[in-house]
Amino acid sequence: MTENEPDYSSMRRVVALTIAGSDSGGNAGIQADLRAFHVFGVHGCTVLAALTAQNPFGVRGILTADADFIGMQLDAVLEAYAVSALKTGMLATPDVITAVADRLLPHSRISKVMDPVMVATSGARLLQDDAVATLTETLLPLATLITPNLPEAEVLTGHAIEGHDAMVDAVRELSDTLGVAVLLKGGHCEAEEAAEDFLYDGESVYRITTPRIVQPISTHGTGCSLSAAITAALACGKSLLDAVVDGKAYVYESIRTGVWVGEAAAVLGTPARLPVEQVRVDNE
Repeated sequence: MTENEPDYSSMRRVVALTIAGSDSGGNAGIQADLRAFHVFGVHGCTVLAALTAQNPFGVRGILTADADFIGMQLDAVLEAYAVSALKTGMLATPDVITAVADRLLPHSRISKVMDPVMVATSGARLLQDDAVATLTETLLPLATLITPNLPEAEVLTGHAIEGHDAMVDAVRELSDTLGVAVLLKGGHCEAEEAAEDFLYDGESVYRITTPRIVQPISTHGTGCSLSAAITAALACGKSLLDAVVDGKAYVYESIRTGVWVGEAAAVLGTPARLPVEQVRVDNE
C-alpha cells in the first residue's frame, strides 16, 4: 500500500442476510432482524419473502412473495455481497421454501440459522400445512442451527414436549433427525425464575438461562430477534455456543428495555450493550 492509497481493509464490514417476512408494525420479522444486525455492527441484506398487515394485536393479512422473485432477490444478494451468515424466518409456502433451499444449497460456507416460523405471537398461522414436509425435507437439513420454540418443535417431532427431560430428549431427537444443531426455545414454558433454552451442538446439551422478566411490556418479535442476533454473532466469527449466549443476552436486554409506542402498543428495546453476565450456561 502506498502512502496515499486508502486502507481498504478498514473500510470493510461483515455482512449478514435475512430471508423473512416484513412486519408492518416494525416489531418482528425483517425489521427486528435489521435492528439486531445494527446492534452487532454488521451490514444487513434482505430478501422479502412475505408482507404482513399486522400490529401487536394480530395479523390482518399476508401477501406471500412470488417464489421466482424471491429467487431473484437471493441471486442478486449472493452474487455481490460477502455474506458470512444468514437467517430464515417466515417462509409460508412449499414453493417459497423450495426456491430458498435451491439457492442456498451451493453456499455451504455461509452459516445458516433457520427459525421455522409457523405461528405468530398473536396465534395467526404463518406456515401452510403442506409446507411443513417441504421445510423438514429440503431446507432445515441445510442449517447450521435451527431455533424452534416448543409448539414448533412439537410439530417437527410429531409429539408433545412437556418438562425439562422431554426438552432435552427433543433437542437430541431433532438434531439426530435433521443432522443439524438445535436450539429449543423454552419461552412457552411456565418456569418461575428463569427463561431457559436448550442447545444441542451434536456433542453436548447445554441449558442456557436468563432471569425471567416479570410482566414485560412486550415480547413480540423475540424469536426473530434471537435468531437474528445469533446470525450476526456467527457472522462476526463467534463460535456457535458463544453466538447463542450473545443472542440470549440481546433478547434479555431487548425485553428489559421495551418501550411504549402507542396507547396500548409496545415494542422491544434496542440494547446499548449485551449483558452476557446475565446468561448462565449449564451442561446437561
